[in-house]
Amino acid sequence: MTVAFLKKHWFLVGLVALVGSGLGIGVTLPPELVERLSGYIDAKWITRVVLFLMAFSLDSAKLRASVRFPSPVLCASVINSGAIPLAALGLMSLQQDPSFEVGLMIAASVPCTLAAVSVWTRKAGGNDAVSLLTTLLTNTLCFVVTPFWLNLALRGAENAGDVELGVSSMVTRLLGVVLVPTILGQACRMIPTAREFAVAQKPRIGMAAQGLILILVFTAAALKAGPQLGAGGIGAGAIAVVWACCLGLHLAAMAAGAVGASVLGLSREDRIAVLFGSSQKTLPIGVYLATSPEMFGGGRFPFAVFPMLMFHATQLFVDTIIADRIAASAPGEECSGPETDDQPTDRVDATGG
Repeated sequence: MTVAFLKKHWFLVGLVALVGSGLGIGVTLPPELVERLSGYIDAKWITRVVLFLMAFSLDSAKLRASVRFPSPVLCASVINSGAIPLAALGLMSLQQDPSFEVGLMIAASVPCTLAAVSVWTRKAGGNDAVSLLTTLLTNTLCFVVTPFWLNLALRGAENAGDVELGVSSMVTRLLGVVLVPTILGQACRMIPTAREFAVAQKPRIGMAAQGLILILVFTAAALKAGPQLGAGGIGAGAIAVVWACCLGLHLAAMAAGAVGASVLGLSREDRIAVLFGSSQKTLPIGVYLATSPEMFGGGRFPFAVFPMLMFHATQLFVDTIIADRIAASAPGEECSGPETDDQPTDRVDATGG
């Protein structure tokens, strides 16, 4: 593995390494130590800081043009927030573990990534203003959309039991964890000095957010998934099924985005933006939902975080290949690997949540 590869894909390498090592550590930790360590890690605050940094680094000046012509944004948002969760409902019955039923729905119902989808779109030659507005719209509405789909899924799941999420309490938590940090991040950009800092330090802000995401993923693997994995009760077949479902949902959403954009008669640039905006799912919110004690982290669905990690890792690899090929097919366009999930920088050097 070359130094150039590590510099370009350090987050992806770190993600694989920390998930693997986290699971390995979690399998060996005694329960009392797991409980003690869990008290020192607050996923809500990590998620808040990550989303604030991502929103702070987003340049929203390009959004006005997309607001005047909203068809591409609405198309991508409807597929991301509506079609993917609806399709996931139909795949729940295929899952061989109740945690995977819930985890698949969490992965399907969280919003679009905050910044990486714009970077992918830009590198593929698309309209990044469309992708920017798609991320803001789906993240702003997620405190309503996500509880709706999860409650609907839990009511219809055969193996998920009689769990019913309180809509008002879940909306309140997501407002505080998702919407407030996002608004604050964009509000800070209205201060000239802060905006200049955000522009000048955009790569470092992105790396800080990514580092926090890695902490979030590692703790989820070591303190949530690992101990339950050590207790047994999950087979390779169940993992293969849910992973195939994650891949299928992602590719189906991309296909739906391509068809929808074509039907609407959108330009090539807008079609590219819809392609990525339709299918991307963010990691920090999904990990928070799957591991938070107030949500699904109370022990009833111990493997709920696995599908979110699977979906995220899958889109990292798949969309990197697709974006490179789209860029290569456009004469005169720079062909370089796009940044990945929730990476709020303009450099092609990493992946994120």
